[in-house]
Amino acid sequence: MVILVVDDDAGLRRALRRVLISEGFEVELAEDGEAALARLRARSFDAVVLDVMMPGSDGIEVCERLRSEGGELPVLMLTARDAVRDRVAGLQAGADDYLVKPFANEELVARIRALLRRAGGGAETMEFADLRLDLLTRDARRGEREIELSPIEFELLEFFLRHPRQVLARDLIYERVWGYDASLSSNSLDVFVGHLRRKLEAGGESRLIQTVRGVGFTLRER
Repeated sequence: MVILVVDDDAGLRRALRRVLISEGFEVELAEDGEAALARLRARSFDAVVLDVMMPGSDGIEVCERLRSEGGELPVLMLTARDAVRDRVAGLQAGADDYLVKPFANEELVARIRALLRRAGGGAETMEFADLRLDLLTRDARRGEREIELSPIEFELLEFFLRHPRQVLARDLIYERVWGYDASLSSNSLDVFVGHLRRKLEAGGESRLIQTVRGVGFTLRER
């Protein structure tokens, strides 16, 4: 999934790029409306994160021009404005959703994923080897064997599946699965991974969640 992030604040652009890359997206950046339109015409994207307040062509104008050209790309608008009339203007211009600054990174990612699912671009089923996870029904299977997961185990497995073969540091897993304010003991992650492994391997299947000593874990076949 390729996301275009458009904002005239260079620091925010870079920060959003880091967040989205850590969630498995490919990201391109544009510093203003004209640059955004040029990139949109040059290649295909799966969604656009578009700031409203920009010099030159602002986010409202970019969205209107995109829609006037027949573009159906999901658009999430960002703005420091929180007045109802500003939200309405963005939606009338063709935006699919609206997020007011400041916002939590988790909410941004969740809204992007929701837009992609509604547009038919977000995968509802995730697979790796013989492991399958249905995000809508929350059904997990290893081959034909059904696996019952707790809510945290489900979130943990989903995070691994979104980053297959990547080494995921412990701090990153805590942040993405439990949230920034999680206060977990040092061995909590090991306990949950242990529970998840036992369920995934209960039928004698091979291990998929590997330990990377001194760093964290990775989802890969040996």
